[in-house]
Amino acid sequence: MNTIMPSSTGNSLLENYVSVLKKYNDFNGRARRSEYWQFVLINVAITQVLNITNIMLFNGFALIAWVVLLFNLAILLPTIAVAIRRMHDVGKSGWFVLVPIYNFILAVTEGERSSNQYGNDPKAKTAQMA
Repeated sequence: MNTIMPSSTGNSLLENYVSVLKKYNDFNGRARRSEYWQFVLINVAITQVLNITNIMLFNGFALIAWVVLLFNLAILLPTIAVAIRRMHDVGKSGWFVLVPIYNFILAVTEGERSSNQYGNDPKAKTAQMA
């Protein structure tokens, strides 16, 4: 299911986050570095705020821990989808997400500047729209 969504450039962090969540079942196409890392950043921030809240207000009571667990389960599929699209942006198969250190190297690598077998360059779309 390849839906056309606006590129992540020029949008706020929240708009990028919601965009990734809307494409939770889209494993095709490409995701820019900014789209991927902004999604990761917001997820880490939300998780840490929940953990700190749990420690400060509830002395580590398990209720908030369950909320953190449910949040992480809820974002599991969108996280996998955006990671696979990120691998596609550098011209690799989505299976490279499973390779421990190499997937991080690919996630920080700039994507291919031209179209590849996974789709058009997301940066080229942004340049044409502006």
